[in-house]
Amino acid sequence: MGSYSTSEVLNAAAVGVHHPALRSHELDLKGSMSGEELPTTSGLENGHQAPFVIGVAGGASSGKSTVCKMIIDQLCDQRVVVVTQESFYYGLSDEELVHVHDYNFDHPDAFDTDLLLSCMEKLKHGKAVDIPSYDFKTHKSVLSARKVNPSDVIILEGILLFHDSRVRDLMNMKIFVDTDADVRLTRRIRRDTIEKGRDIIDVLDQYSKFVKTAFEDFILPTKKYADIIIPRGADNSVAIDLIVQHIRTKLGQNDLCKIHPNLYVIQTTYQIRGMHTIIRDAATTTHDFIFYADRLIRLVVEHGLGHLPFREKQVITPTGSVYTGVDFSKSLCGISVIRSGESMENALRACCKGIKIGKILIHREGDDGKQLIYHNLPKDIAKRHVLLLDPILGTGNSAVQAISLLLEKRVQEANIIFLNLISAPQGVHVVSKRFPRVKIVTSEIELGLNDDFRVIPGMGEFGDRYFGTDDYQSSTPFFADDKNRVGLL
Repeated sequence: MGSYSTSEVLNAAAVGVHHPALRSHELDLKGSMSGEELPTTSGLENGHQAPFVIGVAGGASSGKSTVCKMIIDQLCDQRVVVVTQESFYYGLSDEELVHVHDYNFDHPDAFDTDLLLSCMEKLKHGKAVDIPSYDFKTHKSVLSARKVNPSDVIILEGILLFHDSRVRDLMNMKIFVDTDADVRLTRRIRRDTIEKGRDIIDVLDQYSKFVKTAFEDFILPTKKYADIIIPRGADNSVAIDLIVQHIRTKLGQNDLCKIHPNLYVIQTTYQIRGMHTIIRDAATTTHDFIFYADRLIRLVVEHGLGHLPFREKQVITPTGSVYTGVDFSKSLCGISVIRSGESMENALRACCKGIKIGKILIHREGDDGKQLIYHNLPKDIAKRHVLLLDPILGTGNSAVQAISLLLEKRVQEANIIFLNLISAPQGVHVVSKRFPRVKIVTSEIELGLNDDFRVIPGMGEFGDRYFGTDDYQSSTPFFADDKNRVGLL
């Protein structure tokens, strides 16, 4: 189970959402599900990123459809599609139609689950599908199937979605809408009599014979599989807001986070995307590049500091009250990879007063790819937590050299946090495979590397753009204007 802030847990409890810290089967906000693994479908196939699949289950008339609509309305900038389990009812035979009032539509056998699974697999792999349309008057699947295209988010909605483990395994998030039985019955009577023109006696007879029994036998037992339980259903608007916030967070994370638990991508917001847009633009001036790069670096540094150990500390406030907080780790230093990494030093100094900062220079010489390393590190670095600074993680070769040097200096692998602005998947794989306990903190995952091993879409030569130079070819580890820049600051 992941770690959670006190505010997350208290907010969830206050609005009636069952938080992961409160139940053993609930949502892990760091990206995994307690008790079961996330789907292993590749995040990219033919350029298509795997969708985020949400399952919404609950009793009939519990408010599932309204919850789905509220989620869709708030995810207005994402492509969202709803697939209902009702579309996959088996068509009734002539004999079953004669005794339709004795047919149990709330039983698992009433659904063509294999067809549902087939459609979902195609959607998850970026293929459009034809979803059946079920006519509740004729109890047949009509020919005019609904065309559904691949989307960022797929919401599966139905009473028995959690009953079949194969369907559950498709989902990244499982929501159970928990509404009082009397409320569900009232809604069912109103819907079936007004919208479907049914006789109220038939509605009540069906409810007592099939609906109530099926809920107790098949639907309610699946509540235990839910990651989030929403009391009062669609009336719980605050709970919906929290769920949408989490979905947005997950959509901003790359699938690499599922593969490498040591990779952390900071939460994507429009502010962060706006800063990326500016610093990635080749037409951006040096002044603007520095300004927005510094803002983005500061966010990455703050996130990285959040992974450091802390201890509880009590202080007396000016009102004479006791405040129980935390005390930051003092055994800390920054190590910048010259020279791009030096752009991140000011943000680190602004966050950590008086922090020591060392240097590593990795220089590629000749065609054999041999890397020569110059370093100036704190003498007691083995006792410290190290924030390794380098804005771009590309092939991962330089990062491996830098981390290997730190390990030679007896720094604990788990005490190294590698901070960068953008990371190529190839570099993440290389570093994580070699050093699985090193934490990688970044703001965005790139598409990959081109034939010249440059990160794409990338942001160019970061050091040249930040320091305003056209090229950097010096083979010396020292700078002409200030020799001390390479020394320990």
